[in-house]
Amino acid sequence: MAIIVQKYGGSSVADTDKVMAVARRVVDTVMEGYQVVVVVSAQGDTTDSLIQQARAISERPPKREMDMLLATGEQVSIALLAMAIDSLGQPVISLTGAQGGIMTDTQHMKARIREVDGARISAELRKGQVVIVAGFQGMTSTHDITTLGRGGSDTTAVAVAAALRADMCEIFTDVDGVYSADPRLVFDARRLNQVDYGEMLELASLGAMILQPRAVEVAAVYGVPIHVRSSFSRKPGTMIREVNAVEREISVTGVASDANCAKITLAGIPSNVNVLHNVFSALASEGVNVDMIVQAGTASPTADLTFTVTREDRQTALDTIAGLEGGQDWDVICDDDVAKVSIVGAGMMTNPGVAAKMFEALSAEEIPVFVVSTSEIKVSCLVPRSRHQDAVRVCHKKFELHAGK
Repeated sequence: MAIIVQKYGGSSVADTDKVMAVARRVVDTVMEGYQVVVVVSAQGDTTDSLIQQARAISERPPKREMDMLLATGEQVSIALLAMAIDSLGQPVISLTGAQGGIMTDTQHMKARIREVDGARISAELRKGQVVIVAGFQGMTSTHDITTLGRGGSDTTAVAVAAALRADMCEIFTDVDGVYSADPRLVFDARRLNQVDYGEMLELASLGAMILQPRAVEVAAVYGVPIHVRSSFSRKPGTMIREVNAVEREISVTGVASDANCAKITLAGIPSNVNVLHNVFSALASEGVNVDMIVQAGTASPTADLTFTVTREDRQTALDTIAGLEGGQDWDVICDDDVAKVSIVGAGMMTNPGVAAKMFEALSAEEIPVFVVSTSEIKVSCLVPRSRHQDAVRVCHKKFELHAGK
């Protein structure tokens, strides 16, 4: 019997009525002849509320204890949904991440899934039960609870689907698919019928909050098709899968933006690769994700190094740099009044002039550009935070994404 993994986000189970609606949808899927595994997030703003309570007690609570606290949110959701499904007469069992075989590394609050032991889930499915697994959490080899970071339930769902060799992973959310831009910023943004894994990974990494980037990575590696769709509608959403080259008709698929970033410049550092190694290895050891790296002045004894981090990691990054040998001698400049705007499309590889067209659009609106980074399928630039919405709109219009051209 075919297996479907369904993931429901916090807004989908925010109250009792919504929990019952999800329960009915799950039972309907069983009636269609599928074995169903459900991955659930914490209800509504539960995680944010728990974080606020922790910080009211301590400005820097221990990360291990934060994981102990935050994992409780998903346990409430899985129990309530199990009760709702049971009330409809469908056999069901709820499992924590650890009980569901989700094994992670030891990086508290940003753990990565190392393995999914699907034995318990498979055994429960063979009994005819719907299996509900807590998203966003797992367990280390030493039996400590970990959480996977924002959007971690997406990763849980795709990893479980890969382990079970499921036919499909459905991600239910409060929007009905992936759009050519954030519809809250661009009124004529268009829902995309399908998106390639590579394009979706770039869009997710660059600020499109529909899917967690690690979830897309896992899906691409294991070939798990993802269907992003609305919890509140039965209409089809967006399919994320491998798209053949002949199906790529346009150069730009979508525009993404991310206002959750800070630009850090280290001025006057030695233009030595060992210094770069020391800086970025120290940041990595503190769990700081670095993006958009640019170095200038490498022909002279000193150089300027610019990179971006999330606003949440800004202070950790600055403290880490200050603790490096020679770090006190560098001029460190931090600017968090910036945002990243990106265009993404696999068709860029065979369509020259895409970057020029983007900069033409930004120039026409007199939007400054601070830093640029590129890959085969994306162009990203930093702009003033106050202008990033304008930048998204003019790029969307320039590439005629409302019409799918």
